[in-house]
Amino acid sequence: MHWARRRRLDALAITDHNRIGGALALREMSSLQVIVGEEIYTTRGEIIGLFLREQVPAYLSPIETIRRIRCQGGLVCVPHPMDRIRGSTLDFSALMQIVDQIDIIGVVNARSPLALYNRQAEELAHSHGLLRGAGSDAHQGFEIGRAYLEMPAFNDARSFLRSLSRGRVRGRISSPLVHLGSTCARFAKGLMAAAPFAR
Repeated sequence: MHWARRRRLDALAITDHNRIGGALALREMSSLQVIVGEEIYTTRGEIIGLFLREQVPAYLSPIETIRRIRCQGGLVCVPHPMDRIRGSTLDFSALMQIVDQIDIIGVVNARSPLALYNRQAEELAHSHGLLRGAGSDAHQGFEIGRAYLEMPAFNDARSFLRSLSRGRVRGRISSPLVHLGSTCARFAKGLMAAAPFAR
């Protein structure tokens, strides 16, 4: 919460990969508004669900993933839709199959390796009349708030969409060095997981 307060954020969307436990826990202890989300690996790439009550299983089809998000009143967001370097990006043919079921397209992702990808996402949102989102894609505290939305207050999924339609996308791309930090964190996590067996 330190970095969120330092950046003067009023709300955070927490979207861990394939789990919501951390977001649920943070919502209970934080004075900030916390949107419970999940970045879900589908069979064709990642989709984010926002305003979730239950975890959506990984590796379902994009259509089934969206159905499960909708069943709990959640919103469907496609992050970094044009980032072709990132292997987890929803593949373009799948994106076009579900484009009419998407609520939000991420048009600013602070971890996109090329600004071009964010510009292409902006063009995609414009051409399909989709609401525009932004995400820090923060894996480390200091990345929080690199990309964000300025929008009126909201209290649920429906009012979030209304507010987002009047909002502004803000932010900038992070230094490529943030990816090195993530690699080190994964390495350390792997060492910690292996430690009990190294006796």
